[in-house]
Amino acid sequence: MATNCQIGLHGVCGDKRFTPSLGHKELYEGLGSHDRKDDSLNSFRKPRGWRETAIMFFKGCLLVQALIIVFYKINPIIAAPPHSRQNDLSNLPPDSWQKYVRAPPSNIIKPYRIVSVYPNAGVKNPSGLIDGTGTTLTRQPASGNAPTAAGKPIVDIQPEVVVDWGQNYAGVVSINFGGASNSTPGLPGIRLAFSESLQYLTNLSDFSRSNNGDTITPGSDQIAVKSKPYTWTDDHGCEFGDQVCADGLHGFRYMKIYMDALESDSPYTTPYGSVTINSMSLNYSGLLGTPDKFSGWIQTSDEDLNQWWYDAVYTNDLCTDVFRLNDTEPRGAASPTLIGKLVLTDGAKRDRDPYVGDIAVSGKTLFLTRNVPEAVRNVLADLADHQREDGWIPPASINNYTLALLDYPLWWVVCSYDLFMYTNDVAYITKYYANILNVLDKFYPSITNPNTNLLSKGLGVSGGYGDYAFLPRDGPVTYYNVLYVLALKNAATIALALNNPTDAKRWLDRADLVSAAVNDRRFDTTVGAFFDGNCGFTPCPTHAQDGNSIAIISGAANSTHAQSALDYLAKAHARPYGNSFYDNDVISDGFSQRVYAFISYFEIEARFMLGSPATALEEIRRLYGWMANHDPKVTTWEGIGAEGSIYAGKYSSQAHGWSTGIVPLMTNNILGVTPTGPGFSTWSVRPVPGDLKWAKGVVPTPKGEIKVQWNREGGNFWLSVATPMGTKGVIAVPVLKGGGEVYLNKVLVAGSEAKAERDGYFVVEVDGGEHVVTVGYNS
Repeated sequence: MATNCQIGLHGVCGDKRFTPSLGHKELYEGLGSHDRKDDSLNSFRKPRGWRETAIMFFKGCLLVQALIIVFYKINPIIAAPPHSRQNDLSNLPPDSWQKYVRAPPSNIIKPYRIVSVYPNAGVKNPSGLIDGTGTTLTRQPASGNAPTAAGKPIVDIQPEVVVDWGQNYAGVVSINFGGASNSTPGLPGIRLAFSESLQYLTNLSDFSRSNNGDTITPGSDQIAVKSKPYTWTDDHGCEFGDQVCADGLHGFRYMKIYMDALESDSPYTTPYGSVTINSMSLNYSGLLGTPDKFSGWIQTSDEDLNQWWYDAVYTNDLCTDVFRLNDTEPRGAASPTLIGKLVLTDGAKRDRDPYVGDIAVSGKTLFLTRNVPEAVRNVLADLADHQREDGWIPPASINNYTLALLDYPLWWVVCSYDLFMYTNDVAYITKYYANILNVLDKFYPSITNPNTNLLSKGLGVSGGYGDYAFLPRDGPVTYYNVLYVLALKNAATIALALNNPTDAKRWLDRADLVSAAVNDRRFDTTVGAFFDGNCGFTPCPTHAQDGNSIAIISGAANSTHAQSALDYLAKAHARPYGNSFYDNDVISDGFSQRVYAFISYFEIEARFMLGSPATALEEIRRLYGWMANHDPKVTTWEGIGAEGSIYAGKYSSQAHGWSTGIVPLMTNNILGVTPTGPGFSTWSVRPVPGDLKWAKGVVPTPKGEIKVQWNREGGNFWLSVATPMGTKGVIAVPVLKGGGEVYLNKVLVAGSEAKAERDGYFVVEVDGGEHVVTVGYNS
């Protein structure tokens, strides 16, 4: 009879299970008891006797166990035996992320519902706008004292219908008219107004090109409805010379249709008559992000986080569009070098132009979800092609590439780094490496105070320059300097990849100098956070979210200052709808109540970096939960004002790519995947679970997908990773303070006495391929 003797951390000898820590005495006493109770075994005794034979047998088992453990530690390719428990990755729910996708099924969209009708007598069958059975609007001129058949005078009331399209969209509306009639001179007039929220829906659009200098409309779109059936399309331009004009593309959720005419459109239109609308549709202009278009996705145990992630992706899709002459900023932004190219714009309605600062967030969102890197590359390349002689790079094509912003050349460097790391666009980074040199070695040194090693707004040409929010800051502003550190470090990585170690060393040395100066000169010990800028010759008693957050992201802040700053932001900046970008109103009224999701991205990322996922997720839930639950819902806002309002009134954009940071936050941290080499040639998989129970998803790379799924229970953690062959990286798994066994592909890599190697994580280096790492037991 063959006897199996498998010994692992939990040994098995025959069908008896025992623990390696169990003493020999207990084992032998157990054997003696068994021997005495079963005398029938005596017939099989050998000359040595049953007790002696059994003792020798179990001594052999223990010796084998010891030899295996010793050999395994010397040669860990020998697999450890499986634990009795099943692999909990098999218990994850099936993929169902598609249900969160907000994209319409096609580019042609129908209206969703009728919000309101006024007056009822002037609008016949309003639901016909939804179901296609037709709607008629009628308006008659007032008759003074002349009675109608009912004995009452005709009162001139403007008929109107408010239509909800279901969620925010960007595109061009078409109306199928069934015809019109009128007893007064001119064609019956219809006017249209658009808005992202009901709060700002009036007879004029919440925002149109007329607000930025395009004077062909007063903020509404005018139609002179013809007598016979036809289809009208909201193309930018006028029907009669410079009269009866329409604005063109809109970003909106709600549309007001009302019967009226401008006096300036006489004699072509009149507010009176009868108009029949058979149906309406919207030609959606953004990237159509149906489930089959996702190159990356995520799904977790938190339904709200899942939905907000996909809402942010949809928002970014609205802003991913072809650059067209009459759909973009009218303020000198229609660059001939961009027209016809796919770009990532600033917002769905306002400032519809590609701004490089936005792409610091929206670019990552694009790389992680869509296989259209050219939408970012086209913008970055075009701005680099317009670099000024002194090294400054414009923020956008607006004002013919002359809008003076001080921080955006640094964001251009950071965004170029992201493009390189996420897509391995060697051709781009090689072509524009000289532009990086000019930004970092020419422009910013020209505004650096040699006595402090800090950038100082006011030196050189910088005095009249603004930034992402046109903030009235002066002197050695912390934000500018720590962003400079981030750009220098990113550029050094690029330099090393292109075999330019001298440049890399120069930039890293400078980053160290600036970092030291920021810590020595800009930290406010009275509150434990970095100052913003100067008020005169002394620091202003105010502390900005941007400088404190990016000081951590860039590594400029030392460890003590980093944690202190993060604690201060949580204490002084927290609002019910996110964290404000200033702690008080020293710089300007209302700043302490304003929240920018753009800058909040960097604070939340810093929280993940410093090992505080609980506070990171708490801030995400306040910020994105607020936007998701307030009109227009679904899309992410440019900014939030006091008490959670739309911060800049009707002009503010409620679908803004720079506010989509939840996408990289969850993918890079919750799923845990980030590139550490160009194009994910090297990578890191380091999930930060927070309070989530499980997560899974896919991250696109130039060489193929990275697939990750993880699950946890108590101190046990299961992680499966599949990465492209020819790449390599590190897998980091969380290990509780008391330590625990860590297995890689069923091979023990850390014994039960092992502690986490770094920040509560155990790290293993692997080549591309499929790997399973478990903590707590072998799967």
